[in-house]
Amino acid sequence: MRLLFSTLILSAVILPAQAQTYPDRTIRIVVPFAPGGSTDIVARTTSQKLSERLRLSVVIDNRGGGGGNIGSDMVAKAAPDGYTLLIGTVGSLTINPTLYKKMPYEPLKDLTPIGYIGSTPHVLVVHPSLPARSVQELTALARSKPGELNYASGGTGGSTHLAAELFKSLTKVDMVHVPFKGGALGMVALLGGHVHLMFQTMPPVLPHVKSGRLRALGMTGADRSPLLPALPTIAESGLPGYEVTQWWGLLGPSGLSSTIVARLSSELNAILQQADVKERFATEGADAAPNTPEWFASRMKSESAKWAKIVRASGATAD
Repeated sequence: MRLLFSTLILSAVILPAQAQTYPDRTIRIVVPFAPGGSTDIVARTTSQKLSERLRLSVVIDNRGGGGGNIGSDMVAKAAPDGYTLLIGTVGSLTINPTLYKKMPYEPLKDLTPIGYIGSTPHVLVVHPSLPARSVQELTALARSKPGELNYASGGTGGSTHLAAELFKSLTKVDMVHVPFKGGALGMVALLGGHVHLMFQTMPPVLPHVKSGRLRALGMTGADRSPLLPALPTIAESGLPGYEVTQWWGLLGPSGLSSTIVARLSSELNAILQQADVKERFATEGADAAPNTPEWFASRMKSESAKWAKIVRASGATAD
């Protein structure tokens, strides 16, 4: 009993002391996806700037697999000392808990939100052969041909799939889902006219929209994008409340000291306000969005509830 009491007292002294000297060694940021994607690009931009501000090494550790679950679980089970952090996404933090029947971690319970980083919308694009030049025309066409139009996605349960499922739910149309092993393969099918439409992130579609090989009908975000300022949002086009974005945030394990959270949040917000960071994000069609840990935690909760309904309605499962 005395030993247990002594251990608790010692822990109570050591943890605040560690927080006061933090950071004094290399920080590892886990990216739960393979290198090269938008999440990896955002993470490397953020880590480089964080390294410069903290004047110590900040390294990226790509641990892909399980739709982001493997890397996220690694951070959830790490020591809450601020030296193992996570770049979380809308999928790994808010979609997966319903998509997967067995989750190795609970995002809202096992992770500590540090800061929201930013987001990028999807674009609803169709093959030029489809006689629809607006969201309204696409909706009317789909209603006149139930079950005849099909849409590509980068995989069942991913954001490109669920963006279409939300669209189907709000418009009450019947379209066929054609999942591919990655968004790139879905794009190839769309460009070849083998599928009719797709909800896809901005970087892959912009060159094809500008060349006329694809026709853009709407943005999935709450606001129009500076990269396609004339393109209305889907919400503007008769579906109020429709909003789907790919977003990223910085998190640590549960139990992370409030002192460490405050330090990292402050550094992250400073980074996101730098002009070169905003410019780098803009090349991915993304907006940097400084905010508070509390706001980020609230966003995670609301998005989790939103996507749980959509996933259940779609019948999607990753198990």
